[in-house]
Parts: sequence; C-alpha cells; structure tokens
Amino acid sequence: MTATQTLTAGPAGRRPSAKAGAERTPARQRRSRRISGILYYGAMSIFGIAFLFPLVFMFVSSLKPDSQILQDVNSPAAFLPVGDISLDNYFGVFERVPVAQFMFNSVLVTVLTVGLGLIVNSMAGFALSRLRWKGRLVVMALIIATLIVPFETIAVPMVYWVSQLPTLVMEGGVLKYDFGWLNTYQVQIVPFIANAFSIFLFAQYFSTIPASLDEAARIDGASWFTIYRRIIVPLSGPAFATVAILTFLPAWNQYLWPLMVVQKEGLRPVMVGMQYFFQLNTAWGEVMAYTSLITIPVLLVFLVFQRAFVSSIAASGVKG
Repeated sequence: MTATQTLTAGPAGRRPSAKAGAERTPARQRRSRRISGILYYGAMSIFGIAFLFPLVFMFVSSLKPDSQILQDVNSPAAFLPVGDISLDNYFGVFERVPVAQFMFNSVLVTVLTVGLGLIVNSMAGFALSRLRWKGRLVVMALIIATLIVPFETIAVPMVYWVSQLPTLVMEGGVLKYDFGWLNTYQVQIVPFIANAFSIFLFAQYFSTIPASLDEAARIDGASWFTIYRRIIVPLSGPAFATVAILTFLPAWNQYLWPLMVVQKEGLRPVMVGMQYFFQLNTAWGEVMAYTSLITIPVLLVFLVFQRAFVSSIAASGVKG
C-alpha cells in the first residue's frame, strides 16, 4: 500500500463507508419533514382557531342575556359559556319571527336554485368545452365578461323586467293569466339559475377529461346528451360538489334581491328576517340565536361536501 493510499484510508487502513453517510441522509430528511409537518399543522391550527372565534362568540352569546353579552364583550368570558346560561333567546326568536316559514322559504329557494343550476350550467359548460361550433370562444368570452358586472348595477332593471313577465295565479279557485313575478317563489329562483362562474368552472373541469372517451362513445353511436349523462357527469363529481357549495352560499344568503321583490312575509327568506331584530331596542341575544340557527345549515353543507370541494380545487390546478 502506498503512502497516498494509507493517508486516504485512515488509521485502520479502511476507507470511510459511503453507506453510513447515505443512511444519515434519509434520517436527516425524515427529521426535516417531521419538523416541517409540525410547523405546517401548527400554523394551520392557529389559523383554524382564529377563524373559529367569531362562530364560538356567536354560539356562546346566543345563550346569554343582553346585559351579560355587553359586559363580557371585552374579556375572554365572551368566548366561554359562563354566567346566566339559558335557551331563552332561542324561544324569543320563535316568538318574534316565523322562523319555520323563513327556513322553509330559504330551503325551497336554495334547493331549486342549486339543483336547476347544476343541470343548466353543466350542460352549458359541456357545450362550451366538448362541442366544436362556430362562435364558441366568443360566447365563452362574453360569459366570462359578465363576471365583472356588479349585481347592484342590474338589480333595478331586473325588477322592472320580472314585473312584466307572464304568470299564472290562482284566484277564487280559478287559474288566471296575469303579468308580474313580484311576491312569488320563481322571482327568487329563476334569475339565479344560470351562473357565469359555474359555467366557466364546469367548462374548465370538463376540458381535463380525455376527448378520446367522446370519440369512442360516438363510434358506438352515442348521442352528445348520452355522452354528457353517461360519461362526463359520473366523472365530474368534485366539480358538481364545488358548484353546489358556491351556488348554495349566495342563494342562502340572499338579502337585497328578496327585499326588493318580495313584500309578503310568507315568502321571505331567512336573511330578510334579520331586520325584525333591529327595530326599536336591538335584542343582541336573539340576534345571535337567530344567526346561529341560519348558520347551522351552511356548516352542514360544507362539512358534507368539503372533500369533493378540495378535490375539485386541486384538480383545477393540474392539467393533463
């Protein structure tokens, strides 16, 4: 063995093992990933707790009398169910407003808006993403352009147009032909079925599905509607869940439009019912109880569809 080899090999005459260094590298990587995971989930937990504070405050305050709510508002006790806790505010809500009727109206309007919207918007998205016809890109551009138009700028013209639409009304047991959709359920549903963002989202998601499936189905004699119903829809569950959530929220939270077109108490949705609590002296405990009641359906819908919602958002960022 030469002197150079001896110096390189070390005192024992052996080279340092490369395997030992390789074993230390995965251990170091695992430790780094573990630390990164702890930091990530720790940060997410902090953000989650911060976003939960308003909900906790709302639910806890709904169990307290007004005097205690105002007394605890500047202390941590505002987030704790301490003191004079009861369900009196919830009983007071049902005495002040017809909660059951408002909830029924909102559920009916929301379910029909979401259900019909899924059908109409998915068909429009299918036509824009899977079919090839002249002017398709122009139509898509016009649909996207409508997203920049605020609803408030077209609300008054819409009120005029819906007041001129034909309708059938029942008077004295006789079905009569009349004009005007004001004070009806359809005026709260029909204008919001077609949605530009929903059409765009469906079109984008459908475009990620391989076109070879369409070609194979067309060779077998399937119509475009059959392709939409038997192939595209079953493969687009996350997109449908996402659109359902994004359509449900504005439909459930409608306030300005029903306030403009509905004057009958029996047809009003839950959000319009909020104004009942701000007359004369504001009952803050009943306000919190009412908002808790109308928030629960929103939380339930999101919890049911959250997995599909996250899957759709993740898939929308991956092409190919």
